[in-house]
Amino acid sequence: MTFAGAHTALVTPFRDGQFDDQAFRQLIEDQISGGISGIIPVGTTGESPTLDHDEHLRVVDAAVQIANRRCLVIAGTGSNATGEAISLTRAAEKAGADAALLVAPYYNKPSQEGLYRHFKAIAESVQVPIVLYSIPGRCGIEIAVETTVRLASDCKNIVAIKEAGGSVERVNQLRHALPAGFQILSGDDSLTLPFLSVGAVGVISVASNIIPAAVADMVRYYLSGDSAKALEIHLKYYPLFKDLFIEPNPVPAKFALARLGKMSPDVRLPLCEMAPANVQRLTETLSRLGL
Repeated sequence: MTFAGAHTALVTPFRDGQFDDQAFRQLIEDQISGGISGIIPVGTTGESPTLDHDEHLRVVDAAVQIANRRCLVIAGTGSNATGEAISLTRAAEKAGADAALLVAPYYNKPSQEGLYRHFKAIAESVQVPIVLYSIPGRCGIEIAVETTVRLASDCKNIVAIKEAGGSVERVNQLRHALPAGFQILSGDDSLTLPFLSVGAVGVISVASNIIPAAVADMVRYYLSGDSAKALEIHLKYYPLFKDLFIEPNPVPAKFALARLGKMSPDVRLPLCEMAPANVQRLTETLSRLGL
């Protein structure tokens, strides 16, 4: 399976505290119309920590049904409890997801040996391809290069990593150490082009919730050899890439989608609405981009 291209880390729309399935359906249709290669329901951007087990499975199932094989569905199934991650990954596989995205366990800060055993246990419990997800800024730990190499060697269905550590050098290290077929995806919109330049094959994007066609085109241009056009798109949307993280993700992304009339900006506690100064800043950025 190839993960080359642009994939959207979907927000989970809420209205009056409940999952808004109609807004979710339209969001996915917009992604597919924009040329996105895949969608990720219930990742970090999907507010996975605030969804209960039944809601989590409902969102994954909805994504699979709506996508209907028109793009990849990479279900977020990570947890800091190995047993729960196994349960969620099995359920996503049963629902028909094409792959699973497994974030590094957060809060309990396992050793690298613990990380290895965690991901190996999950991989052995399913057949579905697994994308590791290293984001030390949220988890407090990273999946070490050496641990990634061990997992790639020992688990045939661990085939990719989403790298969100903010370091081009780290992508260099991964690409040098891993087999050629193991795929690396950018986890930061503003670093997609630099990561592609040293061996990544695509991005799992937040910005593509709002501008799916632009992000898809940027990656496609680069992979097809037209780096100048890719850079033009990157430079145009760089302010948006940065401003979507002026407050915790996905608060700014949902605000932007609400401005576009796509959904309510509602998030679940402990997340909350943006501060007035940041509302003004993001509003001005959206206006300058014609959004």
